[in-house]
Amino acid sequence: MYKILATSGNAKRAEFTTVHGTVQTPVFMNVGTVAAIKGAVATTDLQEIGTQIELSNTYHLHVRTGDKLIKELGGLHKFMNWDKPILTDSGGFQVFSLAGLRKIKEEGVTFQSHIDGHKIFMGPEESMQIQSNLGSTIAMAFDECAPAKADRNYVEKSVARTTRWLERCKKEMDRLNSLEDTVNPHQMLFGINQGAVYDDIRIEHAKRITEMDLDGYAVGGLAVGETHEEMYHVLDKVVPYLPKEKPTYLMGVGTPANILEAVDRGIDFFDCVYPSRNGRHGHVYTKFGKINLFNAKYEKDLAPIEEGCNCPACRNYSRAYIRHLLKAKEMLGMRLCVLHNLYFYNHLMTDIRGAIEAGNYKSFKDERLYLLKTYDKDKK
Repeated sequence: MYKILATSGNAKRAEFTTVHGTVQTPVFMNVGTVAAIKGAVATTDLQEIGTQIELSNTYHLHVRTGDKLIKELGGLHKFMNWDKPILTDSGGFQVFSLAGLRKIKEEGVTFQSHIDGHKIFMGPEESMQIQSNLGSTIAMAFDECAPAKADRNYVEKSVARTTRWLERCKKEMDRLNSLEDTVNPHQMLFGINQGAVYDDIRIEHAKRITEMDLDGYAVGGLAVGETHEEMYHVLDKVVPYLPKEKPTYLMGVGTPANILEAVDRGIDFFDCVYPSRNGRHGHVYTKFGKINLFNAKYEKDLAPIEEGCNCPACRNYSRAYIRHLLKAKEMLGMRLCVLHNLYFYNHLMTDIRGAIEAGNYKSFKDERLYLLKTYDKDKK
């Protein structure tokens, strides 16, 4: 169940109740592709840093360790010791990212495994079956994420096929949820809006999938080659055609600035690998922008990554020490940076929710963007 608690302009502050707990939105989903956050971060860490919902990937868990084994072991929640909501991506993004290793047909997609090259077939039914085996809270529909600047004719055909695939996903999800041995009989299904940067295709697709009355709706196919301005334009056009009374999810986005802008356009859910990926390379987020701890100026800096931050890294260690760990290639340095970044993103969302509740989201957004643009001088 999704309940809007407050609005500020187009920004929504809501609660999303699931069988695995209630999510306060807007929310950032911490990305654990193979049932773990890269950077030696445990699910016990996620509890400590304020994570509400974790995201894992259908394709990656299918090829390793295998969804059938995970089902046998009690499902993904039990397997990774995480009792809060989990969203599983459908494998559809791999249709885009593994373009050189796949072939798309009406039935589905044939992949070559990126691990050992063996052939894998995945269509809507297979994606739903894998996600049902995992027992995630929210399953994503199987779709094709076409490149942002793809030819219009190709995009039209791709979106039409994605719509047909969504119908098959819904039918198969209903069947799987009715089985006696299903891990999570309350598994939810989110549909995905596609259409590259073509306004009319996006809008028509949004209308079509809204008619299917799904549990939630995502905007996909962004952050795959278009500019930030083009992404915001697509959101301005398409979000009004998605049901306001359902959660909206912007897939694979993004930077703190992207999140601030997208919330202002009605987005509830976000995920991105940036905080963990950047953290593993010593790039850490602050209200005043991103800093690179490898820079020599932090060699003797005894301040925390960010003053006032209550994450495990900032409570206990200095920039100088973390820089030393990174330079020495000690895993602890990487781990501390990832923990800080995830904490930063999780608590950015807390601040966003507070600003919407207070009815002053626009001024909050402008202030945060000003700080980022004014002080972000250490990107290299």
